[in-house]
Amino acid sequence: MSFLCPRDSGIYCDATVGLGGHARATIERSAPHGRVIGIDRDAEVLKLANENLAPYGDRVRLVHAPFSQIRSVLEQADALPLDGCIADLGVSSVQLDQPERGFSFRRSGPLDMRMDRSQKETAADLLQRVDEEELARLLHDLGEERFARKIARAVARARESGELETTLALSGLVARSVPRREANKDPATRVFQALRIAVNDELGELDRFLQAAPGCLRPGGRLVVIAFHSLEDRMVKRRFRALASGDADAPDSPRFRILTKHVITASDSEVARNPRSRSAKLRAAERLPS
Repeated sequence: MSFLCPRDSGIYCDATVGLGGHARATIERSAPHGRVIGIDRDAEVLKLANENLAPYGDRVRLVHAPFSQIRSVLEQADALPLDGCIADLGVSSVQLDQPERGFSFRRSGPLDMRMDRSQKETAADLLQRVDEEELARLLHDLGEERFARKIARAVARARESGELETTLALSGLVARSVPRREANKDPATRVFQALRIAVNDELGELDRFLQAAPGCLRPGGRLVVIAFHSLEDRMVKRRFRALASGDADAPDSPRFRILTKHVITASDSEVARNPRSRSAKLRAAERLPS
């Protein structure tokens, strides 16, 4: 919130609204007339956010859409230009905590992993579609998994025998395939991460968001992004640098100044309260006058 700087009568976008935590903090700090447009691709989570944010009435508007479509969403909501926008990337806690969504390698559930369950391809479908070589590349590129080839080979064998139907079946297969384990990290972590990113085209969505969001801000407007994955954080860092240096792809891209000289991470006390914050990396930038 200190980087977003919500103020009275401002218009803000929570581009990954989830359960509405950031939206609530923003709407409270922009009282009494500030507005928040919340976007999320998960219709089930959006219902919960709607309940959580109902006390704020028409100061909050929630839209079911991927955040890559931020400009069209804001145009339809008559919410341009923005005074600030926040995006909290990756899977949400509520998605992780529901075994039937298939995101967790610690609980038995279907190999689903779709953030938007209206889309067709699940993680199970993906594992059936790709060949061993493509799966190894996917695990290496999106999960930075050093044992990608060993795991892909084991998946190919299990797939033929019909042994790969649940999250626990996959996590167990990965554990048996990895010769060495990292301290304090489940061996299935990188594999589940890679599959989730692939199923939801998360890097493609982020790239499109980072292209569209800067142009949605008024001069002085701020863009805050929280990433949980090194590939995502690298994309944000590169995009912010391009906007600050004038090296952005489009010649008419707005200029920005970077507000976070160094990436912001959670304090030890916050990690103790919320262990999932340990990998969070926050970056912020402000649009300059034309």
